[in-house]
Amino acid sequence: MLLAFDVHYRENEARIVGVFFNWEDIEPIRIVIENVNEVKEYIPGEFYKRELPCLIKVIAKVDLSNIEAIIIDSPIYVDNFETFGLGGKLYESLNKKIPIIGLAKNSFYSNSMTVKEVLMGMSKKPLYVSTIGIDLNLAVEKVKKMYGNYLIPDILKKLDSITKHHSISGVFVFCV
Repeated sequence: MLLAFDVHYRENEARIVGVFFNWEDIEPIRIVIENVNEVKEYIPGEFYKRELPCLIKVIAKVDLSNIEAIIIDSPIYVDNFETFGLGGKLYESLNKKIPIIGLAKNSFYSNSMTVKEVLMGMSKKPLYVSTIGIDLNLAVEKVKKMYGNYLIPDILKKLDSITKHHSISGVFVFCV
């Protein structure tokens, strides 16, 4: 099973949503939601300092024993020297036990050697895949199997919608 996260910020508050699913699922198996009242201020170049505590707060409350990988909307590395971004920092904080897959709509010019471009569905724009703790080529093949006709797989679009609008239908929701 996989766990994907999205975080939506409003001033100094955040809503963190995680969806549990399998690679080819159309709908989440389970959804977790956490609201955080005080988040750190965004510092350019240090995004992980804002987002990582939010993710860790939710991760601490869920069972990770059956999780194959965690998917985040951020690259693993910020440059070709493998300087950790959010994904790498998350991997370290989980004691390097759970692989992290970064799926990003944009790439940094400085991390082009640490990502693979994947065309999803009918999209002409690539999705940038990066990994730590799992082979990049294997992750790319699995990402290609995710359901959807456009750049972002449908289950991740649903995650984004839930995070921003909290509109949920037909799935089990567990608010932590």
